[in-house]
Amino acid sequence: MKISYSLALTLVAGAALGGLAVQTLHAQAKPPVFYVGEIDVTDQAGYLKDFAPKSQAAIKAAGGKFLVLGGNPVGLAGDPPKSRIVIQQWDSMDAMKAWFDSPAQVELRAIQAKYSKVRIYAATGVAPK
Repeated sequence: MKISYSLALTLVAGAALGGLAVQTLHAQAKPPVFYVGEIDVTDQAGYLKDFAPKSQAAIKAAGGKFLVLGGNPVGLAGDPPKSRIVIQQWDSMDAMKAWFDSPAQVELRAIQAKYSKVRIYAATGVAPK
C-alpha cells in the first residue's frame, strides 16, 4: 500500500514540475519585432540592380525574415506608398537595430537613397502563446 502512495505522490509531483516548467518557458517568450518600409521607387532599374539583392542578402544573413517583399499596397484609408512595401520580422528590437545600424547597412541605405524615397519604422508585435 505504501508503494502505491509513493508512486501517486511521485506522479503528482512530476506533473506539477512539468506544468511549472511550461509556464516558465511561456513567460520567457519575447514578442517579435516588425520592420516596415514604405518605399517610393524613383529609379526601378537601379533599385533592383544595385540595392535590392544586396539588401535582401544582408537582412537574411542578420536573421531577419521577410513577410512582405515589394508588395503592391492597396489603400484602405489614406494614401499607400506609390510602389513598394517591405515588412520584416525580427526576433528582437536589439537584433533589428544591430542590423540597421551596422556599417554595411548604412552604406546600403545611401545606395537606396539614390533610387527611392523611404519611410521606415519598427513596432513590437504580440508574444507567441
